[in-house]
Amino acid sequence: MTDESPLRRRTAQRPAGSEPHHPLERPAASEVAGAPTAPADGPVPLTAPRDGTPAPVATVDALAEVVDRFAAGTGPVAVDAERASGYRYSQRAYLVQLRRAGAGTALIDPLPLPDLAALDAAIADTEWVLHAASQDLPCLADLGLRPRRLFDTELAARLAGFERVGLAALTEALLGFSLEKHHSAADWSTRPLPESWLTYAALDVELLTDLRDVLATELRRQGKWDWAAEEFAALVTWGSQPPKVRAEPWRRTSGIHRVRGARAQARVRALWYARDEIAARRDSAPGRVLPDAAIVAAAELDPRDERALLALSGFNGRSVRRLARIWLDALATARELPDDALPVTPVLDGPPPPHRWAERDPVAAARLARCREVVVRTATAHTLPPENLIAPDSIRRLAWTPPEDLDEESVAATLRGFGARAWQVSLIVAELTTALRAPQG
Repeated sequence: MTDESPLRRRTAQRPAGSEPHHPLERPAASEVAGAPTAPADGPVPLTAPRDGTPAPVATVDALAEVVDRFAAGTGPVAVDAERASGYRYSQRAYLVQLRRAGAGTALIDPLPLPDLAALDAAIADTEWVLHAASQDLPCLADLGLRPRRLFDTELAARLAGFERVGLAALTEALLGFSLEKHHSAADWSTRPLPESWLTYAALDVELLTDLRDVLATELRRQGKWDWAAEEFAALVTWGSQPPKVRAEPWRRTSGIHRVRGARAQARVRALWYARDEIAARRDSAPGRVLPDAAIVAAAELDPRDERALLALSGFNGRSVRRLARIWLDALATARELPDDALPVTPVLDGPPPPHRWAERDPVAAARLARCREVVVRTATAHTLPPENLIAPDSIRRLAWTPPEDLDEESVAATLRGFGARAWQVSLIVAELTTALRAPQG
């Protein structure tokens, strides 16, 4: 690597007079001597895996063969999963993709094969490479796949200072190949999966380990490798824990801030749970059963009959109309609740929203402004997104209730209690302590 900015494009170059049989026969960017430059004809479109698109593995015998192949492979394992978010109620994986040197690419259909513990054991001792790992770790864990070591290419790119951290953007910038992402929002519960979708899925893991190597080199060049190692270890720990059940999930209904009064809030709650029960039974995304906007509209206006209900925006679809009696019953239930059964405004676990600080506690608001300035300045100096330097909620909590002893040791302990990693604390603890000590004004 040179000392050029990490935002500069790294691409492969084909020797003069040569014409590779497949685009991936071009050398990787990390193998090209000298400063990286973009090829004159732009990035090479990658439309097919180098070994062809494999058929989905859907039988026990075929899975056993994949397990043997990947156990005998070498180096890191590229892993990805496809869900059907926006189509299905669950967040389960509907396809799992893997690639490893010496093993090739495998596409596994988890519908007939919901237990992949044998595959997990075969690759347990190697590093897994994922892109945006936090999105896939929960659904992989449901199948018995849990990494012991991982490398997250999206997180690595953030730490290295890249502005565009999507897989396609990084593959183009660092490896010189363009990936099509037009199937990213597809309904992966579809069976059989179209051939073009399978090709798309296989290409998602085709270059992950190459991308990992280039990013690892860049992180080491910038002196950030140890930071990344801490982040990856934290992801492994997070992925091994059961998901947290959110209290009162109905309060996350989009647009609920417009609904005023406990009785109207009860209508949101009743409609939300009625919708959730139907969505779970149908295995359909809740928004496809009834949009959030329709819940909010009904909670605000409280229609009493089917005609008034169906006149509201969001209730005019055929499937929604068929469920009109369910929606009206939910509204009637909320209407009949005694006052002591109405929703109560939750007690905030932490500081209030920042826009209310100035009126609630001007001194704390000034502390927050100083602390945010420290974070932005330090993040800029190290080419980091501020949110990757420290979680915004941690700064708010620190500024609202700082430790009694305003020394670096106490501030560091407080940050660690909020989940900050050692590298994050070491970068900002001194200046944050000074910011917290500063007098008002």
